[in-house]
Amino acid sequence: MNKRNALQLIAATAGWMGAAATLGVGLSACSEARPSFNAVDITGADYAKDFSLKDVDGKVRTMADFKGKVVVLFFGYAQCPDVCPTTMTEMAQAKQQLGKDGDRLQVLFVTVDPARDTPEVLKAYMGAFDPTFVALIPTPEELTATAKDFKVYFKKVDGKTPTSYSMDHSAASFVYDPQGRLRLYARYGAGVPSMVSDLKALLGS
Repeated sequence: MNKRNALQLIAATAGWMGAAATLGVGLSACSEARPSFNAVDITGADYAKDFSLKDVDGKVRTMADFKGKVVVLFFGYAQCPDVCPTTMTEMAQAKQQLGKDGDRLQVLFVTVDPARDTPEVLKAYMGAFDPTFVALIPTPEELTATAKDFKVYFKKVDGKTPTSYSMDHSAASFVYDPQGRLRLYARYGAGVPSMVSDLKALLGS
């Protein structure tokens, strides 16, 4: 291609792009900037879309109750020695670091130990981290169904006495955008800065 033809091609391309922009025509899928997350982006996943579980006051909650907020949902139990209190502490710190946007964050805690995690126990447990965090208490049947839907693992591990058992369980969090769509799978141990960065990206979307 000679210089003259090259210049004509450049001019024609520029004119077409300008016309496309004027008409609002998308140039390509590649031109759409997608946010970069620290957690695993599972946007469009066909599981963990919703739930229907009672909170500590006996009110049935679903994702629709939290529309307009970024939701972080975690499965755990009050007597968990490490993963659960660490995760809740980090979420409380993340909410604080969001400043005024912290009001647009909702943390949900689904117990995998409904036998011991009574409403009174979970009210106190959530209050130790942030009183706005909502605990959900499934029946044993609901827990099995919800865990299957969310693809999470839990198993009772017997202790020295019938009431001193522990619960093995998945340690990741599910993160939803303000429209209630599942977006992220946040692995345990990623840290507060990574979570805050992802939450800001979703709150701004």
